[in-house]
Amino acid sequence: MSVLIVIPARHGSTRYPGKPLVALTGAGGEARSLIRRSWEAAQGVNGVGRVVVATDDARIRDAAEGFGAEVVMTSTECRNGTERCAEALAALGGGFDIVVNLQGDAPLTPAWFVERLIAGLQGDPGAEVATPVLRCDGRALNGFLEDRRAGRVGGTTAVFDRHGHALYFSKEVIPFTGQTYDDADETPVFHHVGVYAYRPDALKDYAGWEEGPLERLEGLEQLRFMEQGRRVLCVEVAARGRQFWELNNPEDVPRIEAMMREMGME
Repeated sequence: MSVLIVIPARHGSTRYPGKPLVALTGAGGEARSLIRRSWEAAQGVNGVGRVVVATDDARIRDAAEGFGAEVVMTSTECRNGTERCAEALAALGGGFDIVVNLQGDAPLTPAWFVERLIAGLQGDPGAEVATPVLRCDGRALNGFLEDRRAGRVGGTTAVFDRHGHALYFSKEVIPFTGQTYDDADETPVFHHVGVYAYRPDALKDYAGWEEGPLERLEGLEQLRFMEQGRRVLCVEVAARGRQFWELNNPEDVPRIEAMMREMGME
């Protein structure tokens, strides 16, 4: 199947303006922009026919083209990454069986997360969207809870049925558990990883729907599919010793850099 990866990136983030151009220093001491590290992560995914950066900002375009990325310019009207992916697909003329949204704030995304995601969508004909979930260990869960206590927006969590079909996504920690966990303990909480694989028709439909109340409240674009009754498949992925964190706030930069040093990522 023909697979396209789109990396949506905008400069005018409310929480963190200019985020795609923020430098992250790896284990070897080299600083590379967030958008470059996200593009490099996409290059490592097997079975992908094309990778593009989708942006509405000339600064991001120039930076991306400077390190060799293909760029598709999109409008300033896109409200989220999924709408930007839909616009990029239309600009490219379609012709793909699966479109992957590798959001530009997740540079630690391992290639096998995306590969499992693509395989999951291929294996579930009734699913129109697929997204990875990672079971939290105590360290990750305690980090989420610490963020919430401090009033920060941390990771997103997901709950799903026994077939893996999503029931809900939230920036709150769900399901509730009053238990205390040590760092290495397995927990019942799943971290939603901000990557999506769409069937092209579902992506085209999404662009024509109005934002729903749950999407507006949570600020989570995938809820628009669920509010329209569309099936979202949660694909469990394994960390394999890798740490994962999204860059949502300025405070996340030293956290991600520390993870990169610990994992030996250049």
